[in-house]
Amino acid sequence: MRIWVVAGALLLQPIAGAAQPPNVVFVLVDDLRWDELGAAGHPTVRTPHIDRLARDGALFRNAFATTPLCSPSRASFLTGQYARTHGIIDNTNRSAASHRLNTFPLLLQRAGYETAFVGKWHMGNDDSARPGFDTWVSFKGQGEYLNPEITIGNRTARVNGYITDILNTYALAFVTKPKSKPFLLYLSHKAVHPNIRQLDDGSVVPIDGEMFVPAERHRDLFTNAKVPRRPNFGTPPLDKPALMRKIKNLPPLGLGTATDEATVLGRQRALAAVDDGVGQILQALEKQGQLANTLIVFAGDNGYFYGEHGLNDERRLAYEESARIPIVARFPPLIPARSTPEQLVLNIDIAPTVLELAGIARPVEMEGRSLVPLFREAPAPWRSSFVIEYFTDTVFPRVLNMGYQSVRTETWKYIRYRELKNMDELYDLRADPYELRNVIGALDNKEQLRQLQEELDRLLAGGARPR
Repeated sequence: MRIWVVAGALLLQPIAGAAQPPNVVFVLVDDLRWDELGAAGHPTVRTPHIDRLARDGALFRNAFATTPLCSPSRASFLTGQYARTHGIIDNTNRSAASHRLNTFPLLLQRAGYETAFVGKWHMGNDDSARPGFDTWVSFKGQGEYLNPEITIGNRTARVNGYITDILNTYALAFVTKPKSKPFLLYLSHKAVHPNIRQLDDGSVVPIDGEMFVPAERHRDLFTNAKVPRRPNFGTPPLDKPALMRKIKNLPPLGLGTATDEATVLGRQRALAAVDDGVGQILQALEKQGQLANTLIVFAGDNGYFYGEHGLNDERRLAYEESARIPIVARFPPLIPARSTPEQLVLNIDIAPTVLELAGIARPVEMEGRSLVPLFREAPAPWRSSFVIEYFTDTVFPRVLNMGYQSVRTETWKYIRYRELKNMDELYDLRADPYELRNVIGALDNKEQLRQLQEELDRLLAGGARPR
């Protein structure tokens, strides 16, 4: 096996015939649904550059966040671990803990990669540089869409412009500058998150103006578009006791609490600038002759409800619209064009995938699995189940005391609430993909329920690690 010496570090050759270690570009979008891309079949959204990644590579059809909440999911992408392992279990100020994470960018840096973080860190309000990055461009907490304060290294200044374009500019500057080493760009967008500010206690307050702010050039996109809705849109939950609870003065869930069309279109307009940035990066890599040797991964950190079950901004829950995420990957030496893997793929799988392609040994504490075997001629056996979990916080009253542990298989989902008694849920996803019928009380499902409960216990006891 060939090796390279890069800045004093040894890198094993990961791909037969590769001339050098692969560069890595990882683009993360906040709150983006799995079905909100042109490549995913959305009838109105236009994402030509992200779609190109899928056309040239793989669009994973069944990708999930193991904790469908921003901070835990971001830590899972970085560490390859479930939230219960890495400890970033909610959106409260866990800045100090996030400095101690053993991340794949840190491992790449130690192996000789030049690394950059550009964007939203979002594990507390701390915008200081984290270990593992030679270049650091970030902001406090949620940041702002217009004229934000940006921290570059250890200096902070207000920058005029639109946040997505600003981050794209810094990302492009890193990609295009001369380098003597392979590189990692970790580009983490604020879009398409609501326009809110996070306080030190983890609570959020809206910023004056629009909740979803597009670039000025995209304000007229989709003006006459009809927002597509899933069959569970606006459906009052009649067999989900956890959602049927009376919470303070909140109205019962239903059509009146569903996400309105203005919110949906505002988010989709904000996504357009993200797509512009992907196009700029592709163009720069092509010009440098580096595109063929660069792994590009595009992902979202968790989903977002568009009125399914009457839900809107709650996210956090184990239902498909919240837990499913987009993951698209392009790397011609390994990934066949127009691939659509159907296996259950998780956010914790990205870190071990990058390390394997870079020829770097994965830490034993990583719980994700490298995706590389999925693209071999004889794919290796894959997981048939995984855990979705949520740890209660106090920001959204609707989900107060709704911490849960859930097991999701290819055809079933069982949700066990930690603090709510006699409110568990069971769904036959093959017969009921929209999770409209909680069948936990059906007598003919007793054995299936028992098996799922045992599988959940096995996974939580450590059986979730790669085998």
